[in-house]
Amino acid sequence: MDCSYIKHISWGITLKSNTLEQRLNLLLKAENSHLFAEGLRGIERETLRVNPDGHLNTTPHPKVLGSTLNHAQITTDYSESLLEFITPAEPNAQLALEKLSAIHRFVYANLGEQMLWSQSMPCELPSEAEIPIAWYGTSHIGMLKHVYRRGLALRYGKSMQCIAGIHYNFSLPEGLWRLLKTEQGETKQSDKDFQSEGYVALIRNFLRYSWLLMYLFGASPALSKNFLRGKAHQLEQLSDDTLYLPYATSLRMSDLGYQNNAQDGLVPPYNTLMEYMRSLSKAVRIPHPPYEALGTKRDGEWVQINTNILQIENEFYATIRPKRVIRSGERPVEALCDRGVQYIEVRCMDIDPFEPIGLSLQTTRFLDAFLWFCALNDSPLTDVEEGHINVDNFARTVKQGRQPNLMLKHNGRDVRLQDWGLELIEHIATIAQALDAQHGGNEFMESLNLQKDKLLNPEHTPSARVLRGIREHNNSFTQFTTHQSQWIAEQFRQQPLSAIEQDQFEDMARTSLAEQANMEAAQTGDFDAFIEDYRSRTSQQICCNE
Repeated sequence: MDCSYIKHISWGITLKSNTLEQRLNLLLKAENSHLFAEGLRGIERETLRVNPDGHLNTTPHPKVLGSTLNHAQITTDYSESLLEFITPAEPNAQLALEKLSAIHRFVYANLGEQMLWSQSMPCELPSEAEIPIAWYGTSHIGMLKHVYRRGLALRYGKSMQCIAGIHYNFSLPEGLWRLLKTEQGETKQSDKDFQSEGYVALIRNFLRYSWLLMYLFGASPALSKNFLRGKAHQLEQLSDDTLYLPYATSLRMSDLGYQNNAQDGLVPPYNTLMEYMRSLSKAVRIPHPPYEALGTKRDGEWVQINTNILQIENEFYATIRPKRVIRSGERPVEALCDRGVQYIEVRCMDIDPFEPIGLSLQTTRFLDAFLWFCALNDSPLTDVEEGHINVDNFARTVKQGRQPNLMLKHNGRDVRLQDWGLELIEHIATIAQALDAQHGGNEFMESLNLQKDKLLNPEHTPSARVLRGIREHNNSFTQFTTHQSQWIAEQFRQQPLSAIEQDQFEDMARTSLAEQANMEAAQTGDFDAFIEDYRSRTSQQICCNE
């Protein structure tokens, strides 16, 4: 495939194309094209356990599923009721989705009458006191995870922690970074640093264009009234139990969802990995008066890890993160400092309530092409002003994305969301064609055509489909989602695992429980000393200190 035709496209909206064209031509050479089929994909899916009536099930995590501390694929996030499924990293998203489906089938075989909630926004929740915080056993690591979640409850309330989403973990082949480094004649940076800064450039572009993901895949335009616990809001009432915004795409990603005023400006727009790590490291060290007032202990028990803006780095609510697989007890920033960026984690994707596992193969095809585009396209350095524009574009899209003629800011002027989106699709198509050429078939271009259709026809977006479904169920978010969850549950119950797969999952569960028991039996030392040591490693001991 020769992509020299790119320069003849009429871009309309200015998106720099020289870098994209040059890099695509380099990758399309016979000796390099294999890189389009490499890299890894992993998926994390969160979901609430609910009763048949659509209300939260507050029983402990089923022991038959294994240890939430040690199981590599089945754990919990904030609550005992909030399951998290984690696939292995796979060279193809289809393989990851197959692994995710198998996890669902194993869990459903052991849930009895319980179901998995098919929406990002929570079901009908009990009182705050009745929402159970996840428990990971009595080892120091397990207790640290539990105390962290106690802190989240104090800081933000338990209801917000019951929101669920999809995290898409994406890595480009390391050979790509070496190829680009050689092509650019870069001799000053190590391979590790060049790769890390390449991922940071990807993140800068992601923040410029991620509003498009929220328009195309946002699926939470409404929520249960009891989620807000009587707090002030600007939502409209659809029925006695349901609130919504008529043109919203993702209330989950709005200021009603994962937001925290204490984190405003915490990590300003960054141009290097070091800037990012320094910002996070400071936030874990800077005291925050409202959290200081809460203290770290009550009646001799730890209630939060510290009283700073962040307890740990993962408390920072970001739509995308640079990541590195961490070792047991290691802090995320320590891993990044030591070994650099290994992959990125896309965190803004809603659960698709029309897909049994919450995510479709077509969506992953678009995500792959979109992230390749963010990596290969020119990524100018950013600043605070652009950061504000990016945040505003994102916020407008999640709350008003389907509003006719909605305007976003781009290069100092107002542009229609649909016009900018179609221009982006045109650019991403060059990537999709290259991916199709390497993988065979036309799945990537088919996915792009589906997304183009959503831009031309807003009623085809998941958020519009969700609102139609709610209206068909007495304007009730709970009734619609309970119906969807029951339908999905029945599908999984009719697709049991093979005997071999069932044995493999049962073995993983038994092994994880045994590992946790061994950890707890071998545990020595004082938890207070352990947590103090953990906290101390946020300062002078890491490379990010100033």
